[in-house]
Amino acid sequence: MTLFDETPETTGPRGPSVRVRMTVAYDGGAFHGFAVQPNVETVAGALTLAIERAMQVKGVELVCAGRTDRGVHARGQVVSFDVPADTRIDTDQLVQRVNRQLAPRVVAREASVPESTFDARYDAKARRYRYSVLNAPVPDPLLSTQAWWVPQPLNVRSMRAACDPLLGEHDFAAFCRRPTPRRDGRVPGTMRRVIDAEWVVEGEGMLRFWIEANAFCHQMVRSIVGLLVEVGQGKRKAADVGELLRAGNRHGNADPAPAHGLLLWDVRY
Repeated sequence: MTLFDETPETTGPRGPSVRVRMTVAYDGGAFHGFAVQPNVETVAGALTLAIERAMQVKGVELVCAGRTDRGVHARGQVVSFDVPADTRIDTDQLVQRVNRQLAPRVVAREASVPESTFDARYDAKARRYRYSVLNAPVPDPLLSTQAWWVPQPLNVRSMRAACDPLLGEHDFAAFCRRPTPRRDGRVPGTMRRVIDAEWVVEGEGMLRFWIEANAFCHQMVRSIVGLLVEVGQGKRKAADVGELLRAGNRHGNADPAPAHGLLLWDVRY
């Protein structure tokens, strides 16, 4: 079912309202990212319309914990939204109705009514992403939309050593697309605090890169993975990660890894 030809209203409920929290998963391959955009199908656009139909309301505005790019997947994306206070809310029924409309591409995993002050974006303490690399001589067609196929042998020990400089609070300007100025002219900052970063070998050529941070800037994880894979190929040294962080610009960085290998795993509150 294609939903991008319908544009959800964005006025939000007027008067008293109730906040709803929802955890969703989706295959981002068919969508032009999470955020609503005109004339293309997005996760937020499809989800908004499904929620409005399920709850028989208008003007739902989604707040999310992290807007994913085109082709990026999610397992534990969290959104919040308001509905008029007189809306009948049955969270189990809401999940079922949304899933009847959108599954399997988009699935509501659970829904609840949190405190009225809950905000999916600003209350999040950390986000955790997983990036999948298939390091094997031949590709696997069943993983072609979920993992980046890298046929050259990779030195995982070097890739793990290259994770160490990422830990802690740094300016990640070298790993982020140039931020777009806000309406007031201010440019968003690129300081982020990485809590954990590691490579896990799962066998049969599957490598998983796990990274958790208080927040991420645009293309940050994919840019990090692109560089770490070059370290594993012997094209770069582990020390290059720290040097790029200190340089503070993207000049000399590796190309970002493909979007389809990235998955927003969960959000911690």
